[in-house]
Amino acid sequence: MTDKELRKLSRAELLELLLEQSQKNDQLQAQLQQAEERLQQRQLQLDEAGSLAEASLKVNQVFEAAQAAANQYLENIQALSGRQESICAKLEAESRQEADRLLAETTAKCQAMEEETSAKCRRMTQEAEAMANRTWDETKQKLDAFIDQQAGLRELLRMISGESMHP
Repeated sequence: MTDKELRKLSRAELLELLLEQSQKNDQLQAQLQQAEERLQQRQLQLDEAGSLAEASLKVNQVFEAAQAAANQYLENIQALSGRQESICAKLEAESRQEADRLLAETTAKCQAMEEETSAKCRRMTQEAEAMANRTWDETKQKLDAFIDQQAGLRELLRMISGESMHP
């Protein structure tokens, strides 16, 4: 598997690969155990058949092959682990950058909405005050006109307010 393919894998997939590698390691351990058992059987056969030097050479080859396989497996696990850590670090950095960008964007949008809402509230308040003033002025004019029409009421109002009742 290439570096490019490994970088495309998710954390779960990478962990799955590690699990597979661990299972392969267990299988290799089992195979090594079987090989050791066969080696013991062969050793007995070699002892029976003849040369101790020949048996020693065969045993060494088996152990060397098993050691080479175990070393290769460990190197693969270490390489995969290192790649996984760098991929995870890169993904974490990218995620943090994206989160920071989204937070800044959201903050800016919220501020703009708040300013827009405040401006709209000010306009509505000004319009309501202007409308209330117009309505008050119109009402006052109507009341003044009504009072002017009702001379008797005017006299009554003057009396109440303390003015003299001179025509």
